[in-house]
Amino acid sequence: MKVIIPMAGLGKRMRPQTWSKPKPLLNVAGKPILGHVLDKFKPLDVEEVIFVVGWLRDQVEEYVRSSYSFAARYVIQEELKGQAHAVHLAREYLSGPCIIVFVDTLFEADLTTLSTCAADGVAYVQEVEDPRRFGVVVEQEGRIVRLIEKPDSFEHRKAVIGLYYVRDAAALLDAIEYLLAHNMQTKGEFYLADAFQVMINRGARFVSAPVSVWEDCGEPKTLLHTNRYLLEHGHSQEVAVENGVLIPPVYVARSARIENAVIGPYVTVGDNVAITGSIVRDSIIEAGSIIENVALEHSLIGRNTTIKGAFQRFNVGDDDLIDLTGENSRPKETGR
Repeated sequence: MKVIIPMAGLGKRMRPQTWSKPKPLLNVAGKPILGHVLDKFKPLDVEEVIFVVGWLRDQVEEYVRSSYSFAARYVIQEELKGQAHAVHLAREYLSGPCIIVFVDTLFEADLTTLSTCAADGVAYVQEVEDPRRFGVVVEQEGRIVRLIEKPDSFEHRKAVIGLYYVRDAAALLDAIEYLLAHNMQTKGEFYLADAFQVMINRGARFVSAPVSVWEDCGEPKTLLHTNRYLLEHGHSQEVAVENGVLIPPVYVARSARIENAVIGPYVTVGDNVAITGSIVRDSIIEAGSIIENVALEHSLIGRNTTIKGAFQRFNVGDDDLIDLTGENSRPKETGR
């Protein structure tokens, strides 16, 4: 089985974090988003993981190479024409069964049953109260007959989460080629849901499978929500602090230095971060940053950033200096 991860997007909803690093490498609960996704496939017999990359792709390759030992391949998507287009770019490497997962989707599901799955395809879903913001499946007699993007009604509540299994990659590629040949786009892009619909119309049997957890990492508020969930469910880590307090759950890197500070709950602190005289809660602070005499909450702080002296909410990218003591101000974009 092969795993395909389309991840060539620019991550615009996560700016300014994604100006200097790709969205899959944003830290959440002590590990890049991509790492949490890849860990889900460790129990499976994965032949190869195919990454469809674009923006800052060298950083992705370096992370995967240094952190994982499985076979990896990288395909470049120069033009962002959609999910189905991204999969089609990897066509010469695809055969047999495959899994497609979007990199901002964190989930809990039993994937080991796929080895005995008799269906042509599986769409992983979670029932939601308001399906109008999602793509949903329509089912009859235990099989998917239609996929609807952002329905107008509440009739169908099983939202697709961005995780799919296809038993025969060749059939999927043939359906995508049909989309491309007939220029069948949704909102200016070639969507996988439309390719799956072509397969279903041709007689393929698709079924849905539930996930017990679905967390999104696509924008700042959902990334912080995912951070809270992961810290509560096995991804916390505490270290000794000097004249400080940790309020769990938190993840604090062992190389971080915390003095005279209150950290938590729901805080991730990256490698070589220094926090002094501060109160930090519900925030993610990336590697190498310095936080002094600050009260932070609901904030994302990029790598190698220095923040001094204020009670604020921030969304700050990498290598910034924000000194609200008035001594060395260099104003940057924030998420206030």
